[in-house]
Amino acid sequence: MERRLAAILAADVVGYSRLMELDEEGTLNRLTRLRSETLSPLIDRYRGRIFKLIGDGLLVEFPSVVDAISCAIAWQEAVAALERAASEQSELAFRIGINLGDVIIEGDDIHGDGVNIAARLESLALPGGICVSEDVYRQARGKLALEFQDLGPTALKNIAEPRRVFRLVLAQESQEPKGDAKSTLGSPALHTERPAVAILPFDNMSHDPDQDYFSDGLAEDIITALSLWRSFPVIARNSSFSFKGQQIRIEKIAEELGARYVLEGSVRKAGNRLRINAQLIDGRSGHHVWAERFDRELEDIFDVQDEITNRIAATIVPELELFEHKAGKAKRTEDLNAWDYYLKGMETFHDETCQGTRASIEMFEKATQLDPNYCDAWARLGWAFARLVMVGCDGDHKAFLSRAFEASRRALALDDSSSLAHMALSTSHIWAEETEQGLAEAQIALDLNPNFAQVGMAVGNRMDLVGQTKEGIAQMKRSLRLNPRDPMRWRYMAYLSRAYLSLDEFETAANWAQKAAQLRPDLVEAQFRYALCLAHLDQVQEAKTHIERCNEIDPNYVAGKANWRPYAQQARNDHVLSGLKRHGLIG
Repeated sequence: MERRLAAILAADVVGYSRLMELDEEGTLNRLTRLRSETLSPLIDRYRGRIFKLIGDGLLVEFPSVVDAISCAIAWQEAVAALERAASEQSELAFRIGINLGDVIIEGDDIHGDGVNIAARLESLALPGGICVSEDVYRQARGKLALEFQDLGPTALKNIAEPRRVFRLVLAQESQEPKGDAKSTLGSPALHTERPAVAILPFDNMSHDPDQDYFSDGLAEDIITALSLWRSFPVIARNSSFSFKGQQIRIEKIAEELGARYVLEGSVRKAGNRLRINAQLIDGRSGHHVWAERFDRELEDIFDVQDEITNRIAATIVPELELFEHKAGKAKRTEDLNAWDYYLKGMETFHDETCQGTRASIEMFEKATQLDPNYCDAWARLGWAFARLVMVGCDGDHKAFLSRAFEASRRALALDDSSSLAHMALSTSHIWAEETEQGLAEAQIALDLNPNFAQVGMAVGNRMDLVGQTKEGIAQMKRSLRLNPRDPMRWRYMAYLSRAYLSLDEFETAANWAQKAAQLRPDLVEAQFRYALCLAHLDQVQEAKTHIERCNEIDPNYVAGKANWRPYAQQARNDHVLSGLKRHGLIG
Protein backbone atom coordinates (compact mmCIF):
# COMPACT_ATOMS: atom_id res chain seq x y z
CA MET A 1 0.00 0.00 0.00
CA GLU A 2 1.34 3.43 -0.94
CA ARG A 3 1.29 5.94 1.89
CA ARG A 4 2.30 9.56 2.24
CA LEU A 5 1.88 12.54 4.55
CA ALA A 6 -0.66 15.02 3.19
CA ALA A 7 -2.71 18.02 4.19
CA ILE A 8 -6.37 17.16 3.53
CA LEU A 9 -9.05 19.82 3.13
CA ALA A 10 -12.70 18.77 3.49
CA ALA A 11 -15.43 21.23 2.47
CA ASP A 12 -19.21 21.01 2.55
CA VAL A 13 -22.05 23.35 1.61
CA VAL A 14 -24.08 24.60 4.56
CA GLY A 15 -27.76 23.64 4.48
CA TYR A 16 -27.50 22.02 1.04
CA SER A 17 -30.65 19.90 1.48
CA ARG A 18 -32.64 23.02 2.32
CA LEU A 19 -31.25 24.91 -0.68
CA MET A 20 -32.05 22.02 -3.01
CA GLU A 21 -35.57 21.81 -1.61
CA LEU A 22 -36.14 25.49 -2.36
CA ASP A 23 -34.55 25.56 -5.83
CA GLU A 24 -33.03 22.28 -6.99
CA GLU A 25 -31.97 23.27 -10.50
CA GLY A 26 -30.78 26.76 -9.58
CA THR A 27 -28.75 25.56 -6.59
CA LEU A 28 -27.06 22.81 -8.61
CA ASN A 29 -26.19 25.19 -11.46
CA ARG A 30 -24.77 27.81 -9.11
CA LEU A 31 -22.68 25.28 -7.21
CA THR A 32 -21.32 23.77 -10.44
CA ARG A 33 -20.41 27.21 -11.76
CA LEU A 34 -18.80 28.18 -8.44
CA ARG A 35 -16.64 25.05 -8.50
CA SER A 36 -15.49 25.49 -12.08
CA GLU A 37 -15.02 29.25 -12.21
CA THR A 38 -13.78 30.04 -8.69
CA LEU A 39 -12.82 27.05 -6.56
CA SER A 40 -10.93 24.92 -9.07
CA PRO A 41 -8.62 27.81 -10.14
CA LEU A 42 -7.98 28.59 -6.44
CA ILE A 43 -7.12 24.97 -5.69
CA ASP A 44 -4.75 24.88 -8.68
CA ARG A 45 -3.06 28.11 -7.55
CA TYR A 46 -2.23 26.57 -4.17
CA ARG A 47 -1.06 23.25 -5.70
CA GLY A 48 -4.07 21.31 -4.51
CA ARG A 49 -5.78 18.29 -6.12
CA ILE A 50 -9.46 17.40 -5.83
CA PHE A 51 -9.57 13.66 -5.25
CA LYS A 52 -13.24 13.20 -4.39
CA LEU A 53 -16.57 14.96 -4.97
CA ILE A 54 -19.35 13.96 -2.58
CA GLY A 55 -22.62 15.62 -3.55
CA ASP A 56 -22.28 19.10 -2.11
CA GLY A 57 -18.82 18.45 -0.64
CA LEU A 58 -15.30 17.87 -1.87
CA LEU A 59 -11.99 16.54 -0.58
CA VAL A 60 -8.71 18.15 -1.63
CA GLU A 61 -5.09 17.08 -1.11
CA PHE A 62 -2.29 19.63 -0.62
CA PRO A 63 1.46 19.08 -0.38
CA SER A 64 1.75 21.47 2.59
CA VAL A 65 -0.28 22.86 5.46
CA VAL A 66 0.53 26.43 4.44
CA ASP A 67 -0.92 25.83 0.98
CA ALA A 68 -4.05 24.20 2.42
CA ILE A 69 -4.76 27.01 4.88
CA SER A 70 -3.98 29.75 2.36
CA CYS A 71 -6.35 28.13 -0.15
CA ALA A 72 -9.07 27.71 2.51
CA ILE A 73 -8.90 31.38 3.51
CA ALA A 74 -8.97 32.56 -0.13
CA TRP A 75 -11.83 30.10 -0.74
CA GLN A 76 -14.01 31.47 2.05
CA GLU A 77 -13.24 35.09 1.15
CA ALA A 78 -14.07 34.51 -2.53
CA VAL A 79 -17.35 32.73 -1.77
CA ALA A 80 -18.37 35.41 0.74
CA ALA A 81 -17.68 38.16 -1.84
CA LEU A 82 -19.57 36.38 -4.63
CA GLU A 83 -22.56 35.47 -2.49
CA ARG A 84 -22.92 38.98 -1.12
CA ALA A 85 -24.69 39.87 -4.36
CA ALA A 86 -26.81 36.71 -4.40
CA SER A 87 -30.33 36.34 -3.09
CA GLU A 88 -30.06 35.93 0.66
CA GLN A 89 -32.47 33.01 0.66
CA SER A 90 -30.20 31.03 -1.69
CA GLU A 91 -26.80 32.15 -0.38
CA LEU A 92 -24.10 29.47 -0.57
CA ALA A 93 -21.64 29.07 2.31
CA PHE A 94 -19.05 26.41 3.11
CA ARG A 95 -17.63 24.79 6.20
CA ILE A 96 -13.99 23.72 5.88
CA GLY A 97 -11.87 21.31 7.94
CA ILE A 98 -8.12 20.70 7.47
CA ASN A 99 -6.04 17.85 8.84
CA LEU A 100 -2.42 16.75 8.42
CA GLY A 101 -1.98 13.01 8.49
CA ASP A 102 -0.72 9.80 7.01
CA VAL A 103 -2.98 8.69 4.15
CA ILE A 104 -3.36 5.64 1.92
CA ILE A 105 -3.11 6.15 -1.84
CA GLU A 106 -5.29 4.02 -4.11
CA GLY A 107 -5.08 5.24 -7.70
CA ASP A 108 -6.50 8.77 -7.73
CA ASP A 109 -8.30 8.22 -4.42
CA ILE A 110 -7.06 8.73 -0.85
CA HIS A 111 -8.23 6.93 2.31
CA GLY A 112 -7.46 6.68 6.00
CA ASP A 113 -7.82 8.57 9.27
CA GLY A 114 -6.11 11.59 7.74
CA VAL A 115 -9.17 12.01 5.51
CA ASN A 116 -11.77 11.00 8.10
CA ILE A 117 -10.52 13.50 10.66
CA ALA A 118 -10.59 16.33 8.10
CA ALA A 119 -14.24 15.51 7.41
CA ARG A 120 -15.06 15.53 11.14
CA LEU A 121 -13.30 18.88 11.58
CA GLU A 122 -15.36 20.31 8.74
CA SER A 123 -18.58 19.48 10.60
CA LEU A 124 -17.35 21.52 13.60
CA ALA A 125 -16.69 24.68 11.60
CA LEU A 126 -19.10 27.60 11.54
CA PRO A 127 -20.58 28.62 8.16
CA GLY A 128 -17.88 30.52 6.30
CA GLY A 129 -15.35 29.16 8.82
CA ILE A 130 -12.38 26.81 9.07
CA CYS A 131 -11.42 24.29 11.76
CA VAL A 132 -8.03 22.58 11.84
CA SER A 133 -6.34 19.79 13.77
CA GLU A 134 -3.57 20.31 16.31
CA ASP A 135 -0.98 19.07 13.81
CA VAL A 136 -2.11 21.68 11.28
CA TYR A 137 -2.06 24.39 13.93
CA ARG A 138 1.45 23.41 15.00
CA GLN A 139 2.75 23.53 11.42
CA ALA A 140 1.02 26.84 10.56
CA ARG A 141 1.95 28.69 13.75
CA GLY A 142 4.70 31.17 13.01
CA LYS A 143 4.42 30.70 9.24
CA LEU A 144 1.09 32.47 8.76
CA ALA A 145 -0.11 35.58 10.58
CA LEU A 146 -3.41 34.12 11.71
CA GLU A 147 -5.50 34.10 14.87
CA PHE A 148 -6.56 30.69 16.19
CA GLN A 149 -9.08 29.83 18.88
CA ASP A 150 -8.33 26.68 20.86
CA LEU A 151 -11.52 24.59 21.16
CA GLY A 152 -9.74 22.01 23.30
CA PRO A 153 -9.93 18.20 23.11
CA THR A 154 -13.06 17.30 21.13
CA ALA A 155 -14.73 13.93 20.55
CA LEU A 156 -14.98 13.19 16.82
CA LYS A 157 -17.47 10.65 15.51
CA ASN A 158 -15.91 7.21 14.86
CA ILE A 159 -12.50 8.47 16.01
CA ALA A 160 -11.35 6.61 19.11
CA GLU A 161 -9.54 9.40 20.96
CA PRO A 162 -10.60 13.05 21.38
CA ARG A 163 -8.57 15.42 19.19
CA ARG A 164 -7.57 18.97 19.98
CA VAL A 165 -9.30 21.32 17.57
CA PHE A 166 -8.50 24.91 16.57
CA ARG A 167 -10.71 27.41 14.80
CA LEU A 168 -9.39 30.12 12.50
CA VAL A 169 -10.89 33.48 13.39
CA LEU A 170 -12.13 34.94 10.09
CA ALA A 171 -13.95 38.17 9.32
CA GLN A 172 -16.57 36.53 7.10
CA GLU A 173 -17.34 33.67 9.47
CA SER A 174 -21.01 33.86 10.41
CA GLN A 175 -21.95 33.50 14.08
CA GLU A 176 -25.29 35.21 13.61
CA PRO A 177 -27.62 34.88 10.64
CA LYS A 178 -27.13 37.45 7.92
CA GLY A 179 -30.36 38.97 6.70
CA ASP A 180 -33.81 37.50 6.38
CA ALA A 181 -33.05 34.17 4.77
CA LYS A 182 -30.69 32.83 7.39
CA SER A 183 -32.95 33.62 10.28
CA THR A 184 -36.01 32.33 8.49
CA LEU A 185 -34.89 29.21 6.76
CA GLY A 186 -33.11 27.66 9.69
CA SER A 187 -29.58 27.79 8.30
CA PRO A 188 -26.95 26.33 10.59
CA ALA A 189 -25.40 29.80 10.56
CA LEU A 190 -27.87 30.28 13.38
CA HIS A 191 -25.42 29.88 16.25
CA THR A 192 -26.50 31.48 19.50
CA GLU A 193 -24.88 31.70 22.90
CA ARG A 194 -27.54 29.35 24.21
CA PRO A 195 -27.38 25.92 22.55
CA ALA A 196 -30.63 24.84 20.94
CA VAL A 197 -32.01 21.31 21.31
CA ALA A 198 -34.16 19.36 18.86
CA ILE A 199 -36.30 16.35 19.77
CA LEU A 200 -36.84 13.89 16.92
CA PRO A 201 -40.00 11.74 16.79
CA PHE A 202 -39.39 8.52 18.70
CA ASP A 203 -39.31 5.29 16.69
CA ASN A 204 -42.27 3.00 17.28
CA MET A 205 -40.77 -0.43 17.99
CA SER A 206 -44.10 -2.08 18.84
CA HIS A 207 -44.62 -3.54 15.35
CA ASP A 208 -48.04 -1.89 15.33
CA PRO A 209 -48.35 1.19 13.08
CA ASP A 210 -51.46 2.19 15.02
CA GLN A 211 -49.19 2.92 17.99
CA ASP A 212 -47.28 5.68 16.11
CA TYR A 213 -49.40 8.29 17.84
CA PHE A 214 -48.08 7.08 21.20
CA SER A 215 -44.38 7.38 20.35
CA ASP A 216 -44.98 10.73 18.60
CA GLY A 217 -46.96 11.96 21.59
CA LEU A 218 -44.21 10.99 24.00
CA ALA A 219 -41.64 12.99 22.01
CA GLU A 220 -44.03 15.92 21.70
CA ASP A 221 -44.64 15.96 25.45
CA ILE A 222 -40.88 16.15 25.99
CA ILE A 223 -40.68 19.09 23.57
CA THR A 224 -43.43 20.86 25.50
CA ALA A 225 -41.78 20.21 28.85
CA LEU A 226 -38.35 21.30 27.61
CA SER A 227 -39.72 24.50 26.11
CA LEU A 228 -40.64 25.61 29.62
CA TRP A 229 -36.93 25.84 30.47
CA ARG A 230 -36.39 29.46 29.53
CA SER A 231 -32.60 29.11 29.50
CA PHE A 232 -32.19 27.49 26.06
CA PRO A 233 -34.11 27.37 22.76
CA VAL A 234 -36.10 24.27 21.78
CA ILE A 235 -36.73 23.59 18.10
CA ALA A 236 -40.44 23.47 17.35
CA ARG A 237 -42.25 20.18 16.89
CA ASN A 238 -43.25 20.72 13.25
CA SER A 239 -39.61 21.23 12.26
CA SER A 240 -38.04 18.35 14.15
CA PHE A 241 -40.88 15.98 13.14
CA SER A 242 -40.25 16.76 9.45
CA PHE A 243 -37.42 14.20 9.63
CA LYS A 244 -39.73 11.36 10.65
CA GLY A 245 -38.96 8.16 8.79
CA GLN A 246 -35.86 9.56 7.10
CA GLN A 247 -32.39 8.05 7.40
CA ILE A 248 -30.27 11.18 7.74
CA ARG A 249 -27.07 11.73 9.72
CA ILE A 250 -27.66 13.47 13.02
CA GLU A 251 -25.05 16.08 12.10
CA LYS A 252 -27.06 16.97 8.98
CA ILE A 253 -30.29 17.19 10.94
CA ALA A 254 -28.64 19.45 13.51
CA GLU A 255 -27.28 21.58 10.69
CA GLU A 256 -30.67 21.93 9.01
CA LEU A 257 -32.37 22.85 12.27
CA GLY A 258 -29.64 25.05 13.72
CA ALA A 259 -29.51 22.82 16.83
CA ARG A 260 -26.49 21.96 18.98
CA TYR A 261 -28.11 18.90 20.59
CA VAL A 262 -30.48 16.29 19.16
CA LEU A 263 -32.50 13.78 21.19
CA GLU A 264 -33.55 10.58 19.44
CA GLY A 265 -35.18 7.52 20.91
CA SER A 266 -37.51 4.58 20.54
CA VAL A 267 -40.57 3.23 22.34
CA ARG A 268 -41.71 -0.35 22.67
CA LYS A 269 -45.16 -0.74 24.22
CA ALA A 270 -46.41 -4.20 25.13
CA GLY A 271 -49.52 -4.36 27.25
CA ASN A 272 -48.83 -2.32 30.36
CA ARG A 273 -45.03 -2.41 29.93
CA LEU A 274 -42.88 0.22 28.28
CA ARG A 275 -39.29 0.19 27.12
CA ILE A 276 -37.99 3.64 26.19
CA ASN A 277 -34.50 4.22 24.81
CA ALA A 278 -33.27 7.80 24.63
CA GLN A 279 -29.95 9.27 23.59
CA LEU A 280 -28.81 12.86 23.52
CA ILE A 281 -26.31 13.55 20.73
CA ASP A 282 -23.94 16.47 20.13
CA GLY A 283 -25.05 17.70 16.71
CA ARG A 284 -21.63 19.02 15.76
CA SER A 285 -19.61 15.87 16.39
CA GLY A 286 -22.26 13.12 16.36
CA HIS A 287 -20.93 12.05 19.77
CA HIS A 288 -23.38 10.59 22.31
CA VAL A 289 -23.61 12.86 25.34
CA TRP A 290 -25.69 10.32 27.24
CA ALA A 291 -27.93 7.37 26.54
CA GLU A 292 -30.29 5.50 28.81
CA ARG A 293 -32.94 2.79 28.74
CA PHE A 294 -36.11 2.98 30.81
CA ASP A 295 -38.12 -0.17 31.55
CA ARG A 296 -41.28 0.92 33.31
CA GLU A 297 -44.97 0.32 33.80
CA LEU A 298 -47.28 2.49 31.71
CA GLU A 299 -48.40 4.23 34.90
CA ASP A 300 -44.85 5.61 35.26
CA ILE A 301 -44.83 7.32 31.86
CA PHE A 302 -45.03 10.87 33.26
CA ASP A 303 -42.13 10.21 35.63
CA VAL A 304 -40.05 8.98 32.68
CA GLN A 305 -40.87 12.12 30.70
CA ASP A 306 -39.78 14.29 33.61
CA GLU A 307 -36.60 12.29 34.06
CA ILE A 308 -35.61 12.60 30.38
CA THR A 309 -36.44 16.30 30.35
CA ASN A 310 -34.41 17.02 33.47
CA ARG A 311 -31.45 15.00 32.19
CA ILE A 312 -31.38 17.04 28.98
CA ALA A 313 -31.66 20.34 30.83
CA ALA A 314 -28.96 19.36 33.32
CA THR A 315 -26.63 18.41 30.47
CA ILE A 316 -27.16 21.59 28.48
CA VAL A 317 -27.18 23.99 31.42
CA PRO A 318 -24.76 22.79 34.12
CA GLU A 319 -25.49 25.81 36.31
CA LEU A 320 -29.13 24.77 36.37
CA GLU A 321 -30.07 26.46 39.60
CA LEU A 322 -29.42 29.88 38.06
CA PHE A 323 -32.21 29.55 35.54
CA GLU A 324 -35.95 29.70 35.80
CA HIS A 325 -37.94 26.56 35.14
CA LYS A 326 -41.72 26.59 35.19
CA ALA A 327 -42.60 22.99 35.79
CA GLY A 328 -46.08 23.06 34.31
CA LYS A 329 -47.03 19.81 36.07
CA ALA A 330 -49.85 21.03 38.27
CA LYS A 331 -52.62 20.94 35.69
CA ARG A 332 -51.66 17.98 33.53
CA THR A 333 -53.75 14.85 33.68
CA GLU A 334 -52.95 11.75 35.69
CA ASP A 335 -55.63 9.81 33.83
CA LEU A 336 -53.81 7.62 31.30
CA ASN A 337 -56.94 7.13 29.22
CA ALA A 338 -57.48 10.89 28.96
CA TRP A 339 -53.84 11.33 28.01
CA ASP A 340 -54.20 8.61 25.37
CA TYR A 341 -57.14 10.44 23.78
CA TYR A 342 -55.13 13.67 23.92
CA LEU A 343 -52.25 12.02 22.03
CA LYS A 344 -54.69 10.70 19.42
CA GLY A 345 -56.05 14.22 19.02
CA MET A 346 -52.55 15.59 18.52
CA GLU A 347 -51.98 13.01 15.78
CA THR A 348 -54.18 15.03 13.39
CA PHE A 349 -54.06 18.45 15.04
CA HIS A 350 -51.09 19.69 13.01
CA ASP A 351 -52.35 18.87 9.50
CA GLU A 352 -54.67 21.93 9.48
CA THR A 353 -57.39 20.36 7.34
CA CYS A 354 -61.11 20.24 8.07
CA GLN A 355 -61.06 16.46 8.33
CA GLY A 356 -58.02 16.39 10.62
CA THR A 357 -59.33 19.21 12.79
CA ARG A 358 -62.69 17.52 13.30
CA ALA A 359 -60.92 14.26 14.21
CA SER A 360 -58.81 16.17 16.76
CA ILE A 361 -61.91 17.78 18.27
CA GLU A 362 -63.48 14.36 18.78
CA MET A 363 -60.42 13.09 20.65
CA PHE A 364 -59.95 16.23 22.76
CA GLU A 365 -63.60 16.14 23.77
CA LYS A 366 -63.20 12.55 24.96
CA ALA A 367 -60.10 13.57 26.93
CA THR A 368 -61.98 16.38 28.69
CA GLN A 369 -64.92 14.10 29.42
CA LEU A 370 -62.61 11.64 31.17
CA ASP A 371 -60.71 14.39 33.00
CA PRO A 372 -62.66 17.69 33.23
CA ASN A 373 -59.57 19.31 34.82
CA TYR A 374 -57.23 18.55 31.90
CA CYS A 375 -56.06 22.06 30.98
CA ASP A 376 -54.09 21.19 27.82
CA ALA A 377 -56.95 19.18 26.36
CA TRP A 378 -59.36 22.10 26.87
CA ALA A 379 -56.83 24.50 25.31
CA ARG A 380 -56.30 22.31 22.24
CA LEU A 381 -60.06 21.86 21.93
CA GLY A 382 -60.55 25.64 21.87
CA TRP A 383 -57.75 26.10 19.35
CA ALA A 384 -59.21 23.38 17.12
CA PHE A 385 -62.66 24.98 17.05
CA ALA A 386 -61.08 28.31 16.07
CA ARG A 387 -59.16 26.47 13.34
CA LEU A 388 -62.45 25.30 11.80
CA VAL A 389 -63.06 28.98 11.05
CA MET A 390 -59.49 29.63 9.88
CA VAL A 391 -59.54 26.71 7.42
CA GLY A 392 -63.03 27.67 6.21
CA CYS A 393 -64.79 24.43 7.12
CA ASP A 394 -68.48 23.96 6.46
CA GLY A 395 -70.76 24.79 9.34
CA ASP A 396 -71.86 27.62 11.62
CA HIS A 397 -68.73 29.70 12.16
CA LYS A 398 -70.37 31.72 14.90
CA ALA A 399 -71.09 28.49 16.78
CA PHE A 400 -67.51 27.30 16.19
CA LEU A 401 -66.16 30.49 17.74
CA SER A 402 -68.52 30.21 20.68
CA ARG A 403 -67.17 26.72 21.40
CA ALA A 404 -63.60 27.99 20.90
CA PHE A 405 -64.03 30.74 23.50
CA GLU A 406 -65.79 28.40 25.91
CA ALA A 407 -63.03 25.75 25.82
CA SER A 408 -60.16 28.27 25.89
CA ARG A 409 -61.57 30.09 28.89
CA ARG A 410 -62.15 26.77 30.63
CA ALA A 411 -58.45 25.99 30.15
CA LEU A 412 -57.45 29.37 31.59
CA ALA A 413 -59.75 28.87 34.57
CA LEU A 414 -57.85 25.65 35.29
CA ASP A 415 -54.39 27.21 34.82
CA ASP A 416 -53.95 30.88 33.97
CA SER A 417 -50.16 30.33 33.68
CA SER A 418 -50.64 28.03 30.67
CA SER A 419 -49.08 29.49 27.53
CA LEU A 420 -51.11 27.03 25.45
CA ALA A 421 -54.39 28.23 26.96
CA HIS A 422 -53.59 31.90 26.27
CA MET A 423 -52.62 30.98 22.69
CA ALA A 424 -55.95 29.20 22.20
CA LEU A 425 -57.85 32.24 23.48
CA SER A 426 -55.74 34.52 21.29
CA THR A 427 -56.62 32.48 18.21
CA SER A 428 -60.31 32.66 19.11
CA HIS A 429 -60.12 36.46 19.35
CA ILE A 430 -58.32 36.73 16.01
CA TRP A 431 -60.95 34.79 14.09
CA ALA A 432 -63.64 36.76 15.86
CA GLU A 433 -61.89 39.82 14.30
CA GLU A 434 -60.85 41.12 17.73
CA THR A 435 -57.23 41.75 16.79
CA GLU A 436 -56.18 43.86 19.78
CA GLN A 437 -57.41 41.23 22.25
CA GLY A 438 -55.79 38.53 20.14
CA LEU A 439 -52.43 40.28 20.29
CA ALA A 440 -52.71 40.84 24.04
CA GLU A 441 -53.38 37.15 24.75
CA ALA A 442 -50.62 36.03 22.37
CA GLN A 443 -48.16 38.34 24.12
CA ILE A 444 -49.07 36.81 27.49
CA ALA A 445 -48.54 33.35 26.00
CA LEU A 446 -45.11 34.38 24.67
CA ASP A 447 -44.09 35.90 28.01
CA LEU A 448 -44.98 32.62 29.69
CA ASN A 449 -43.06 30.51 27.15
CA PRO A 450 -40.59 32.34 24.84
CA ASN A 451 -39.73 29.00 23.18
CA PHE A 452 -43.27 28.45 21.83
CA ALA A 453 -42.54 29.11 18.14
CA GLN A 454 -46.15 29.28 16.96
CA VAL A 455 -46.93 31.82 19.65
CA GLY A 456 -43.95 33.93 18.65
CA MET A 457 -45.05 33.91 15.04
CA ALA A 458 -48.61 34.80 16.07
CA VAL A 459 -47.34 37.74 18.13
CA GLY A 460 -45.20 39.01 15.27
CA ASN A 461 -48.00 38.72 12.74
CA ARG A 462 -50.50 40.41 15.03
CA MET A 463 -48.07 43.22 15.84
CA ASP A 464 -47.88 43.92 12.12
CA LEU A 465 -51.68 43.86 11.84
CA VAL A 466 -52.07 46.59 14.48
CA GLY A 467 -49.30 48.80 13.03
CA GLN A 468 -46.21 47.69 14.98
CA THR A 469 -44.69 46.32 11.80
CA LYS A 470 -40.95 46.60 12.43
CA GLU A 471 -41.27 45.03 15.86
CA GLY A 472 -43.50 42.35 14.36
CA ILE A 473 -40.96 41.48 11.66
CA ALA A 474 -38.21 41.09 14.26
CA GLN A 475 -40.42 38.82 16.35
CA MET A 476 -41.39 36.67 13.36
CA LYS A 477 -37.74 36.20 12.45
CA ARG A 478 -36.85 35.13 15.98
CA SER A 479 -39.69 32.62 15.98
CA LEU A 480 -38.73 31.13 12.64
CA ARG A 481 -35.34 30.28 14.07
CA LEU A 482 -37.13 27.82 16.32
CA ASN A 483 -39.23 26.42 13.48
CA PRO A 484 -37.07 26.30 10.33
CA ARG A 485 -38.70 23.27 8.67
CA ASP A 486 -42.33 23.67 9.66
CA PRO A 487 -44.50 22.49 6.73
CA MET A 488 -46.50 25.65 7.35
CA ARG A 489 -43.48 27.94 6.95
CA TRP A 490 -44.82 29.17 3.62
CA ARG A 491 -47.53 30.94 5.64
CA TYR A 492 -44.93 32.57 7.87
CA MET A 493 -43.09 33.74 4.76
CA ALA A 494 -46.36 35.12 3.40
CA TYR A 495 -46.90 37.07 6.64
CA LEU A 496 -43.40 38.54 6.38
CA SER A 497 -43.99 39.38 2.73
CA ARG A 498 -47.12 41.36 3.59
CA ALA A 499 -45.31 43.16 6.44
CA TYR A 500 -42.42 44.24 4.20
CA LEU A 501 -44.86 45.23 1.49
CA SER A 502 -46.56 47.62 3.89
CA LEU A 503 -43.14 49.25 4.54
CA ASP A 504 -42.51 49.71 0.79
CA GLU A 505 -39.59 47.26 0.93
CA PHE A 506 -40.80 45.59 -2.23
CA GLU A 507 -37.70 43.57 -3.13
CA THR A 508 -37.52 41.96 0.30
CA ALA A 509 -41.26 41.34 0.26
CA ALA A 510 -40.96 39.67 -3.13
CA ASN A 511 -38.11 37.43 -1.95
CA TRP A 512 -40.24 36.13 0.91
CA ALA A 513 -43.33 35.73 -1.26
CA GLN A 514 -41.37 33.91 -3.96
CA LYS A 515 -40.17 31.32 -1.47
CA ALA A 516 -43.71 30.86 -0.18
CA ALA A 517 -44.96 30.34 -3.74
CA GLN A 518 -42.14 27.86 -4.46
CA LEU A 519 -42.90 25.86 -1.34
CA ARG A 520 -46.63 25.66 -2.09
CA PRO A 521 -47.27 26.11 -5.82
CA ASP A 522 -50.62 24.37 -5.26
CA LEU A 523 -51.97 27.00 -2.84
CA VAL A 524 -53.81 29.99 -4.21
CA GLU A 525 -52.91 32.20 -1.23
CA ALA A 526 -49.17 31.69 -1.76
CA GLN A 527 -49.46 32.57 -5.47
CA PHE A 528 -51.58 35.63 -4.73
CA ARG A 529 -49.07 37.02 -2.20
CA TYR A 530 -46.30 36.75 -4.78
CA ALA A 531 -48.43 38.45 -7.42
CA LEU A 532 -49.02 41.34 -5.01
CA CYS A 533 -45.28 41.94 -4.67
CA LEU A 534 -44.51 41.56 -8.37
CA ALA A 535 -47.15 44.17 -9.19
CA HIS A 536 -45.55 46.66 -6.79
CA LEU A 537 -42.23 46.04 -8.57
CA ASP A 538 -43.98 46.74 -11.90
CA GLN A 539 -43.16 43.25 -13.13
CA VAL A 540 -46.56 43.16 -14.76
CA GLN A 541 -46.27 40.06 -16.93
CA GLU A 542 -44.93 37.95 -14.07
CA ALA A 543 -47.68 39.25 -11.76
CA LYS A 544 -50.27 38.42 -14.41
CA THR A 545 -48.90 34.88 -14.72
CA HIS A 546 -49.38 34.29 -11.00
CA ILE A 547 -52.85 35.82 -11.03
CA GLU A 548 -53.73 33.41 -13.84
CA ARG A 549 -52.35 30.60 -11.71
CA CYS A 550 -54.63 31.75 -8.87
CA ASN A 551 -57.63 31.61 -11.20
CA GLU A 552 -56.71 28.09 -12.27
CA ILE A 553 -56.63 26.93 -8.64
CA ASP A 554 -59.72 28.85 -7.49
CA PRO A 555 -61.66 30.98 -9.99
CA ASN A 556 -63.31 33.01 -7.20
CA TYR A 557 -60.27 33.77 -5.05
CA VAL A 558 -58.83 36.89 -6.68
CA ALA A 559 -62.21 38.60 -7.01
CA GLY A 560 -62.84 37.87 -3.35
CA LYS A 561 -59.63 39.68 -2.43
CA ALA A 562 -60.67 42.98 -4.05
CA ASN A 563 -61.72 44.28 -0.63
CA TRP A 564 -59.10 42.44 1.43
CA ARG A 565 -58.81 44.00 4.90
CA PRO A 566 -55.91 42.41 6.84
CA TYR A 567 -55.04 45.69 8.61
CA ALA A 568 -56.97 47.82 11.03
CA GLN A 569 -56.17 50.94 8.95
CA GLN A 570 -57.92 51.08 5.58
CA ALA A 571 -55.07 53.12 4.06
CA ARG A 572 -52.71 50.20 4.62
CA ASN A 573 -55.17 47.78 3.05
CA ASP A 574 -55.49 50.04 0.00
CA HIS A 575 -51.71 50.27 -0.25
CA VAL A 576 -51.19 46.50 -0.20
CA LEU A 577 -53.59 46.06 -3.15
CA SER A 578 -52.54 49.21 -5.03
CA GLY A 579 -49.99 47.49 -7.26
CA LEU A 580 -52.47 44.99 -8.64
CA LYS A 581 -55.13 47.67 -9.07
CA ARG A 582 -52.69 50.04 -10.79
CA HIS A 583 -52.04 47.41 -13.44
CA GLY A 584 -55.68 46.33 -13.75
CA LEU A 585 -55.07 42.85 -12.35
CA ILE A 586 -57.76 43.05 -9.67
CA GLY A 587 -61.11 44.86 -9.49
